[in-house]
Amino acid sequence: MSTLLTINVRSQAALTQDFFFFQEPAVYTGGSQVYSNSLFSGFLSNFTETGSVLTFKVNLQYYAGIQQSNSLPRVGASTGFASAAQPIDLASVDGSGNDWTTATISPALGLSVPVNGSGVQAGAFRITTPTFSSPPYYNVGSAVNANGSIILSNFVQVNPASHTDCQPILKFYVQTGQYTPGTVMNFTQSSVNAAICDFTGGYTTCNVTLNANGSWSTKLL
Repeated sequence: MSTLLTINVRSQAALTQDFFFFQEPAVYTGGSQVYSNSLFSGFLSNFTETGSVLTFKVNLQYYAGIQQSNSLPRVGASTGFASAAQPIDLASVDGSGNDWTTATISPALGLSVPVNGSGVQAGAFRITTPTFSSPPYYNVGSAVNANGSIILSNFVQVNPASHTDCQPILKFYVQTGQYTPGTVMNFTQSSVNAAICDFTGGYTTCNVTLNANGSWSTKLL
């Protein structure tokens, strides 16, 4: 059975607020600027008055993802439309693991079943793209299974006939505001004063509280 990472959010703010969840961008080799997507959003009322809790669950399984787009990434806009994802291993120090997938764009967008490749840095996976002419554009990167839906979490706009290595980071953030899942967001701006859930130490649950004064409290379990 797959391991789930769980974030439970409570609010002690006086007013009902929107919250959204996102991940720290992976480390990329190849491609250009790194973009982030919102993974989940919802609203919460005061916990003391209503008992309301917002829960975000993400599968610990890593996914390679690709998505087609007719335009350059823009904050507040959807990443794209047609997409594909494959569960994938991260390369290990000893070189084992199925850590390399190859994209196809015709006749349909897809990613091959990952195989063991050589030269992939430990802790990363690799996506190889074929030759193509833009537009359309193609975004590749780290996807996650968040609350039952596979979403491209962070990505780069990929070049034709190239390799992109992606090293995911198991840090997730909670912030007030609203971004529809799959919408490009400004990570630098949104992460300021956000709650951080760092699962890199092997934790699987993070309980988060928005305090009445606007600060956050977090507890990892």
